[in-house]
Amino acid sequence: QVQLVESGGGLVQPGGSLRLSCAASGSFFSIYAMNWYRQAPGKQRDVVAQIISGGGTNYADAVKGRFTVSRDNAKNTVYLQMNSLKPEDTAVYYCNVVGRTESRGPVQNYWGQGTQVVVSS
Repeated sequence: QVQLVESGGGLVQPGGSLRLSCAASGSFFSIYAMNWYRQAPGKQRDVVAQIISGGGTNYADAVKGRFTVSRDNAKNTVYLQMNSLKPEDTAVYYCNVVGRTESRGPVQNYWGQGTQVVVSS
């Protein structure tokens, strides 16, 4: 059974930094992408950053140049380094893994429980 456990959220002042981590427990046969989403109150959940199996990355325009996504394949862990944080970055951040646990199993989406990030002075 796969579980995603996130950590690293909290309260930070504008201009500050935070590093989110998401550790995937359980066994994956293949991971195709590891993503970070965020959802602010009253808004939809949007993708923030993505790292695909080959190592390529993609970012939402709002975070380009400020956020960096990385992964440790040996630990099945994905990170989100967030710098120069702004009040509009305040949201619940969710980890998402797209993969399969068996060679002939379906490709599925797995989600973490979310971690709150508040950027405020």
